[in-house]
Amino acid sequence: MDSTLLLALAAAAPGGAPAWTQLLMFVPLLLIFYFLIIRPQQRQMKAHKAKIDAVKRGDQVVTGGGLVAKVTKVDDIYVELDLGGAKVRAVKATLSDVVQPGGAPAND
Repeated sequence: MDSTLLLALAAAAPGGAPAWTQLLMFVPLLLIFYFLIIRPQQRQMKAHKAKIDAVKRGDQVVTGGGLVAKVTKVDDIYVELDLGGAKVRAVKATLSDVVQPGGAPAND
């Protein structure tokens, strides 16, 4: 046999750290991912859902396509939007944000 092969087999021989200690290193990593990435995202999604569920008649909303419209009618699933004279129905879940009416005009 080749001497390098023997050295590699000797290095892989028992006597190293048990396998469960290597798996134990992943626990803090998973906790870091949970508290820094997953948990804040879940909070943000819950807040957005609460905001969209609280939409009422007269609110000004931004749709998923970027259109700003005024809510004229609210249903469990759909909302009726007034887009400056044109009335359209949209699925409530596709609303992106509820904004304050008015605001400063852009570049006017």
